[in-house]
Amino acid sequence: MTTLPEAFSLEPAGDHRYRATSIGDPSAHDVVFGGQLLAQMLLASAAESPGKDATSIHTIFARSATLTKPLEIEVEAMHDGRSLGSDTVTVRQGDRLCARGLILRQAEEPDLIRHQPEMPKVDGPDQAPLSTQDMLVAPGTELRVVGGVNTWDPEAPVGPAELFVWVRLPDAHGDLSLAQALLAYATDGFLIATAMRPHEGIGQNMAHRSIATGVVSHTLTFHDRFDTGQWLLLAHEGTAAGGGRSYGRAQVFTEDGRAVASFVQESLIRDANPQGSPPTEQRRS
Repeated sequence: MTTLPEAFSLEPAGDHRYRATSIGDPSAHDVVFGGQLLAQMLLASAAESPGKDATSIHTIFARSATLTKPLEIEVEAMHDGRSLGSDTVTVRQGDRLCARGLILRQAEEPDLIRHQPEMPKVDGPDQAPLSTQDMLVAPGTELRVVGGVNTWDPEAPVGPAELFVWVRLPDAHGDLSLAQALLAYATDGFLIATAMRPHEGIGQNMAHRSIATGVVSHTLTFHDRFDTGQWLLLAHEGTAAGGGRSYGRAQVFTEDGRAVASFVQESLIRDANPQGSPPTEQRRS
């Protein structure tokens, strides 16, 4: 894609406030994707703090947002120093507080020390088949899953709680803030699937039907700058699941093995129709 969706262009709506649209089809699933909110919070913070790169975003998703109404995004500066800055970013729809994130920003500095995790030894993007789950990444992103793992079908073979996904993001034309927003979008969608992978008879296509799923908190840390248009490996690990929740973590590498980001996520994965409760359709009516 040469142009990104309107959702990536925030409209100023007053002092430190922005208005944004959403990506998706409300007739299919009328919930704003959490990755979109991460991206928009990063873009709003960047608009308020030029000259500093985002180094991390820590987000709580409190309530779902609908695709049919605009999002209202407010940025409150916590601190703006010479080298570090921090913002609180809140997303609302009317009186409904949907998400709140803390964003840390830093001016570019030279290395004093440097080390990083080792990149997993997996097939490269040329050996990984294209995936049809592109609703989990920003429009225009090329998506390939190593080994052709199918987390969607509950009848697919089980495997370890790990998932390796290659993404090639749309061209951000040298805009680091946009590049970070595009990557943030892609970090939200695969850790729930990773947690499901070892469990027979469980798949992503059961979500919002017989299984209730949702991301509760998400923390993304950027370690280094990167270019869009290059392949990035998202190496996911489903660390733990139980009690209706899952916890997972992941690292992001360039194709030549440079670590550029890490993220962790806590999610809900629970029975949508627990024993003794009415069916989902009745509870929604």
